[in-house]
Amino acid sequence: MVLLTTPICDFGKKAVDFILPGIDDRTWSLEQCMGKKGLLIMFICNHCPYVKAVQERIVRDTSELKQFGIESVAIMSNDTVEYPEDSFDSMKAIAERLNFGFPYLFDETQETAKQYNAVCTPDFFGYNANFELQYRGRLDASRKETAPENTRRDLFEAMKLIAATGRGPQEQIPSMGCSIKWK
Repeated sequence: MVLLTTPICDFGKKAVDFILPGIDDRTWSLEQCMGKKGLLIMFICNHCPYVKAVQERIVRDTSELKQFGIESVAIMSNDTVEYPEDSFDSMKAIAERLNFGFPYLFDETQETAKQYNAVCTPDFFGYNANFELQYRGRLDASRKETAPENTRRDLFEAMKLIAATGRGPQEQIPSMGCSIKWK
């Protein structure tokens, strides 16, 4: 496992379109995922301890962000041959178990991860309604272990700000996690 942190937010960078299959047997595009006020794109996987530590919080935060006009999508880009726990069937199982309220998409070619310059799981990209990047930071202070309940919700607060103003916070703490498992 290689621990990486995400780069600093490239404010205003446009989201890259994608067409990816979801675990719901639909094909999803960037436009179909966008909310009225913005979109949270999450690169996650099933096996990473950093993702496992925040899975329930991801479900909570994405659900609560809907009331602010922010939709969410998760993309799994890992090599499933070397990491079978990240297989499409496993993606379906975890999404069902945790009751994902957002599309969970499979980036089998890894092209979408490359276009976004995703580096780790979890890697969060927060866009405003104009598809402009405004957040590239952590969910909260969790690492391989879940942070205490009263921990500041960095991602949630940033996305609420984006929904209200179209702009993300200037101060952002990078996300950290396992490297994307490239083929």
